[in-house]
Amino acid sequence: MGNKLEFKGPRQYLQELYLTRPEILKDTLIMQENQYNSILVVGHNPQITDLVNMLTREHVSKVPTLGVVAINFDIEHWSDIAETKGEIDFFISPNQFKYYIPNAIRNILDK
Repeated sequence: MGNKLEFKGPRQYLQELYLTRPEILKDTLIMQENQYNSILVVGHNPQITDLVNMLTREHVSKVPTLGVVAINFDIEHWSDIAETKGEIDFFISPNQFKYYIPNAIRNILDK
């Protein structure tokens, strides 16, 4: 996946997280090093939808296949997400990509 996105940063694939409970995914985020400003989590439903609902104040009925949800946290350390809720920055379903591309993605495409 990283090669298709032309992502040059560190990547880690954790087989043990495949189809695991959203609580375990959240615990994994909590344990991340604070040097990372962003973390991309790729997964399947219902775990991804449950994780989004666990991490935010909003309720998402379903993250569709190939859907993208960006969550912002007002935190200093990844461990702080244990005690706080994030806010959804954007939530895009695949059919919306032709109409709306977030600036973070547009910047990559424009290079």
